[in-house]
Amino acid sequence: MVSIEINKGIGIITFGTEAHNSLPSSVLKDLADSITGMGANDAVKVIILKSEGEKTFCAGASFDELAAINDEATGLKFFSGFANVINACRKCPKFIIGRIQGKAVGGGVGLASAVDYAIASQYASVKLSELAVGIGPFVVGPAVQRKMGLSAMSELAINATEWRTARWAKEKGLFNEVFDTIEQVDDYVNFLADILIKHSPEAMADLKKVFWEGCENWDKLLLDRAAISGKLVLSDYTKDAIRKFKGA
Repeated sequence: MVSIEINKGIGIITFGTEAHNSLPSSVLKDLADSITGMGANDAVKVIILKSEGEKTFCAGASFDELAAINDEATGLKFFSGFANVINACRKCPKFIIGRIQGKAVGGGVGLASAVDYAIASQYASVKLSELAVGIGPFVVGPAVQRKMGLSAMSELAINATEWRTARWAKEKGLFNEVFDTIEQVDDYVNFLADILIKHSPEAMADLKKVFWEGCENWDKLLLDRAAISGKLVLSDYTKDAIRKFKGA
C-alpha cells in the first residue's frame, strides 16, 4: 500500500506491507508513480519518503513474488520495478527526504540511496542480502555506489549476511543524519522540510540536476541490471535459498 498527502508544500509518500515493508510489484509501481506525480505537482515543494511502523524501513524484494517467478521476462519485469523507483527519484525535480526509521535490506538500501537526504535512527542497520540468495544487488548497486562509493558498496554486497550499523552507514555517506530516537528523526525530517519549502524551487531543481550528473544513462543501465537479476532468480540455488528463507 502507498498513500500520499500534501500539506503546506510538503508531499508525503508512505508505503507499507505486512511483510516488514517488503516491496511487491504493485507497491513498486505505486511508489514510482507517486514520486513522478509529486515531482510534476506545483503544489509540492519538497517530498518526504517514509514507511509504516517502527522496526523496519524496508525489507527489500517480496520473497513471495520472487518465489513465483518462472521465466526471464517475468523476472525482468519484477526487478524493473526497482529500476523505475530509483529513476523516478533521480528524475524528480524536487528534493526527496528519506525517513529511515528502522532496518533496510536489499532494495530498502536502494531506496535509502535514491533519496536526496536520508535521516535515520540508530536502529536503521543496513544489509545487501542479495548474494546470499544467489542474485546480487545489480539494480540498486549504482544508487548505493553513487552515495557510498564502490568500496563501501562492495563491502555490503560481498558480506551479504552481516548487518552494518546506522552509524557505519552515516560514515560511508548513505545516511546524512542519525538520531537516537525515532521521535528525533521525525523532528529533524519536519525541520528540514519546513526550511526547504521556503527555498527557490528553480534553484533546488537545478541543484538536484547537478547532484545527479553522470547518471543520465540509468534508464538503460538499470534495466540491463534488472535483466541480470531476472535471469539469476531462476537458478536452482536461488529457488532453494528462497524456499529455505520462507520456511525459516
